[in-house]
Amino acid sequence: VQLQASGGGLVQAGGSLRLFCTASGRTFSSYHMSWFRQAPGKEREFVAVISWSGSSTTYADSVKGRFTISRNNAKNTVYLQMNSLKPEDTAVYYCATTKRYGSNLREYDTWGQGTQVTVSS
Repeated sequence: VQLQASGGGLVQAGGSLRLFCTASGRTFSSYHMSWFRQAPGKEREFVAVISWSGSSTTYADSVKGRFTISRNNAKNTVYLQMNSLKPEDTAVYYCATTKRYGSNLREYDTWGQGTQVTVSS
């Protein structure tokens, strides 16, 4: 599977953005999907994961209550709705696939190219 992330941009603090990750290939629905992010000078960190069926989701504490991950297997797309954005959410956001549900970066084998999110104060 190949991944294409989009939807990033520049937004003021308190605003919203919706990220998209579209996958090519017929096996999308068999993968758990996640969003990670990486700010300048920092390590890549977990944001959210959704199970292959969409029935389970897990979030990093830093985004819980503000971000929502969802997916549409018919459209081979996973979404990240980001509300109440803060300057500390500024990062490049990556989508990724895994066969093992969780937040461990090492378990993810396919990555999109990333989309930049910048939140101004």
